[in-house]
Amino acid sequence: MDAAALAARQGQPTRNGRPDLELASALTKVSPQMQAKTKEKAQDFESVFLNSMFSQMTAGIKGDGPFGNTPGTSIWRSMMTEEYSKSFAKAGGIGISSEIYRDLILQQARQPAQNTRSLAS
Repeated sequence: MDAAALAARQGQPTRNGRPDLELASALTKVSPQMQAKTKEKAQDFESVFLNSMFSQMTAGIKGDGPFGNTPGTSIWRSMMTEEYSKSFAKAGGIGISSEIYRDLILQQARQPAQNTRSLAS
């Protein structure tokens, strides 16, 4: 069994196929509540990014098809892309949230006084 598989099996974080010892150490300095909140905020950021990307991808699509070209079509499409982006981010996304999560945890671990404060909503 390679090091990354062993680390993942033991519940340790990995990065680029290797155990991420820096993040593992930082996680011991940050409360579980802050870890959960940080993960949520990182997923929210990735969701916003994906929503912007999906919106640009669908911007040129006209109202052809079963829904026609009505004012409601654009509203429905924006709601659909928002839900797609949330779903994609929650399922792992494209890797942005894991990098943001890692960076935020490392920053919090370096500033012990900050660990008790909540993230900005």
